[in-house]
Amino acid sequence: MKNEDTYEDIINLPHHVSHHHPQMSLENRAAQFAPFSALTGLERALHDAALKREERKKNQQE
Repeated sequence: MKNEDTYEDIINLPHHVSHHHPQMSLENRAAQFAPFSALTGLERALHDAALKREERKKNQQE
């Protein structure tokens, strides 16, 4: 593999820290990605499905 393909030329460089912008807190960084969560609404959907299943089961017993 070529040297440029393995990132060996940059792998040990120090992490850049801006002199102009303060570092963002971990809480704010995490909040940036919250709206893009693939599982948004999953808990509610599972709850609704369980309620429907229980209702069908109850109707079958009658």
